[in-house]
Amino acid sequence: MRLLHRFVSGLVKTGTSILCRIDGAELEKVPPRGPLIAYANHIGSLEVPLLFAHLQPRPVTALAKVESWDIPLYHWLFNLWRLIPVRRGEADLDALRQSLAMLKEGYIFGIAPEGTRSHDGRLRRAHPGAVPLALHSGAPLLPIAHWGAENFSENIKRLRRTDFHIRVGKAFHLDTRGERVTRQVRQQMVDEMMYQLARLLPEKYRGAYADLDKATEKYLRFAQGEAAVRPYGSNS
Repeated sequence: MRLLHRFVSGLVKTGTSILCRIDGAELEKVPPRGPLIAYANHIGSLEVPLLFAHLQPRPVTALAKVESWDIPLYHWLFNLWRLIPVRRGEADLDALRQSLAMLKEGYIFGIAPEGTRSHDGRLRRAHPGAVPLALHSGAPLLPIAHWGAENFSENIKRLRRTDFHIRVGKAFHLDTRGERVTRQVRQQMVDEMMYQLARLLPEKYRGAYADLDKATEKYLRFAQGEAAVRPYGSNS
């Protein structure tokens, strides 16, 4: 299975590299080992296999809707990649337990806090589903921003390659500061996470998180000596 996993991931990596000009040098910033929650914006269906393949040889997992296992190809591929089925619209504790277990194994856990595709690349308001996983696991979070995939469908029709840009931010932990984690606190936590993602994107893609002056970092704990990255395109 390990050899098959490597072979399939290699095919996906080669295929996406043919279809796209991937500006992915910053993926070298991803820690080489240890549990990690990597969160990203969600534009369409291209970035998921692309990032999965290009983060190899790090093992990567994520949640996928349980209905996907009804499709034979997805059933086979998702089992190969050890994705975790989740029942949408309810508190799926089994999916949370599996996610925590795989983080303990040293997997990268990929998640898109927006919860749905934007299609145009502009950030939507995020849902706080990643917060309990981060708090229960104690794993660091790493923002990975990308853009260009919104042009993929049009480019493929015209037999053009798509420019796919990737930017990686600074890792941090969520810290409750001793407060009770209410729904409002969870939302503020995920909004603070998303502002870190927005900083990595060109201004036109920041969407709901366009006003960086509203960004706070109350619940974010960076490593000593680290600080949030400057906004993309900023020289200050």
